[in-house]
Amino acid sequence: MSDFDFGATVAVVTGGAGGIGRALGCRLAGEGCRVALVDRDQAATEAAAAGIEGAIALVADVGDRGAVQAMVDEVESRLGPIDIYCSNAGVAAGSGLGADDAWEVSWRVHGLAHVHAARAVVPGMTERGRGAFVVTASAAGLLMMMQSAPYTVTKHASVAIAEWLAVSFGGGGVQFHCVCPQGVRTPMVMRGAPISRDELEASGAIIEPEVVAEEVVAAIRDNRFLVLPHPEAHRYEQAKVADRDRWLAAMRRLANRVAG
Repeated sequence: MSDFDFGATVAVVTGGAGGIGRALGCRLAGEGCRVALVDRDQAATEAAAAGIEGAIALVADVGDRGAVQAMVDEVESRLGPIDIYCSNAGVAAGSGLGADDAWEVSWRVHGLAHVHAARAVVPGMTERGRGAFVVTASAAGLLMMMQSAPYTVTKHASVAIAEWLAVSFGGGGVQFHCVCPQGVRTPMVMRGAPISRDELEASGAIIEPEVVAEEVVAAIRDNRFLVLPHPEAHRYEQAKVADRDRWLAAMRRLANRVAG
């Protein structure tokens, strides 16, 4: 259990124009945080921020180190030092093995974006002895998304980065959290391409973004690293570790059932 006090804190949420990001912004604002929503779509981000009291909207490419640092600098000049950073932006790019451009954007958003953010905010959190850094990964980062190699592989990278940060910088008042949901009712999922909902629905319920946001706030309060809005993902990961060959065979059967 931590003594994290949400009141009068500054929170940044990337991918904040909709889905999990917007839900996180709303939930954190409800805890008393001053929220900055960040996304690439200016109009959508401003619309999302308009629905959250006191929130500001900023546009940034989270895969660009300079853009992330400039965004962090602007947030801190307008709102104050960042106490909570939700590195939440995500993309669904590339079915099957994926084309080169799908791999490039996936690495930028699911890998380098977390690194750029950590470079920009973790030193300040460490110096102040207070902060929460939240990486939105996916159950695909613990298990897999059979339909997309770029998504699966780079979400594994998201989990690995979050774990590395927790080991290297955790403690001393700075917390790290890794969010790994299965299907969530977001525009990315409901669009259905390149990732079909069939696989997600075969693995478990598709939940609302607000459920994920509630779980994130609870994890920050509990100082709990792994956030599993779908508790069954823990059981699936245990089965994977216990007998990888059996798990792979089960995944092949699921793939055939979904494809059929």
